[in-house]
Amino acid sequence: MKKALFTAATSVWLIFFVALGARLGFAWDQERKIPHDMLAPASFAQETGSIASALASGKGFSSPFLKETGPTAWLTPVYPLLVAGVFRLFGIFTRASFFAVVLLNALFSSAVCAAIFYAGKRVANLGVASAAAWLWSIFPNAVMVPFEWVWDTALSALLGTVILWATLELAESSRWRDWCSYGLLWGFTLMTNPALGSLLPFLLGWAAYRTYRKNRAPGETKLRAMNLTLASAGIAVLCCVPWTARNYMVFHRLIPLRSNLPLELYIGNNENYGPKAPWPARITKERELLRYFRMDEMAFMDEEQRKALAFMRAYPAIELKLTAKRFVAFWTGLPDPVQSFLSTDSLLVRVLLLCNALAGLGALLGIVTLLWKRSPYAFPLAAYPLVYPWLYYLTHPNLRYRHPIDPVVLMLGALAVVSLFKRSPDPAPAAPQS
Repeated sequence: MKKALFTAATSVWLIFFVALGARLGFAWDQERKIPHDMLAPASFAQETGSIASALASGKGFSSPFLKETGPTAWLTPVYPLLVAGVFRLFGIFTRASFFAVVLLNALFSSAVCAAIFYAGKRVANLGVASAAAWLWSIFPNAVMVPFEWVWDTALSALLGTVILWATLELAESSRWRDWCSYGLLWGFTLMTNPALGSLLPFLLGWAAYRTYRKNRAPGETKLRAMNLTLASAGIAVLCCVPWTARNYMVFHRLIPLRSNLPLELYIGNNENYGPKAPWPARITKERELLRYFRMDEMAFMDEEQRKALAFMRAYPAIELKLTAKRFVAFWTGLPDPVQSFLSTDSLLVRVLLLCNALAGLGALLGIVTLLWKRSPYAFPLAAYPLVYPWLYYLTHPNLRYRHPIDPVVLMLGALAVVSLFKRSPDPAPAAPQS
């Protein structure tokens, strides 16, 4: 009986289907609460749906706000192209298209269970791997996101976790095929969610260092490790070249990935937060978009960047306070989590606040545990919660923005909890010999 329970608890397929059932069950429950004629239009009424609609209508990669505003580089192409393909099959802004996208998102999110399981086995042991996968299967954010957001969020979580798993495996390989495949994986990821690119130099650098340390002939190994690293990085960059070339041809300036960073920076750093902040607030995303409709995309972004940087230079003390608030909001979901927890009547809000705060605390404890054990995997895992969030500390946070690193955050928490309840800590796992 115990053996059967252990087998079930460590079954990747069982965890995957539980995760898929939870996501589809939530989607079914929520779908019944939304009027049928509003479900699809409301869900697709954002940048991804708008660009996908333009693509499916033969208007090219353009018009991110349901109004013909010409070519855009607001998003990278992978997910809008995927949604556009769904539109071509099931119709633009139809319920069938919405359900198809939700199913794809749910599959992406559920597949994270496998990636986090095998990454957990590499980092620690079967107990940590299973605990991390089970946590992800029922984590509230992970259950809700596939339905709530027609965005690359679920796919980004999968790619972020697969990249960690691939990095851990790559560090034990000196085969050209593996390093080139790693570069292709990164290229696809950058074309899906450029924010994950902040992790590229840290993960690739760690894998190169491990490869260098692994071999015995120092001179030859150093050269080979350098060549493998350059090949992997070069392939990742080459995957972005067609998109960058398209942007240059259209906008006559270098836009490697996305164009919307200046707006995101201004949304989080503007006169609404100044010492004489007006009320009601003068600056909203909706008001800025009205300006976008009247201007060229590049001219609009130039203006947003100028205003954001001017505010940041003028009020450094306020910037420090805003950064602290964004840090809290990134890891809890709201800038004032305690007050919100006590004042809200929503059980769901309380659950989300509690789960997110505990997950962040668990990640910190997990990093401490890895350092205490002198694990060779402390660096790549710690990069996720320590490096990735800085983009949102400087702009503005959202639980959707944090989602791509949540699987690794939960794995770190699982590692801390499993280590806490074991009588004696395991030594750092030995790397397998190739």
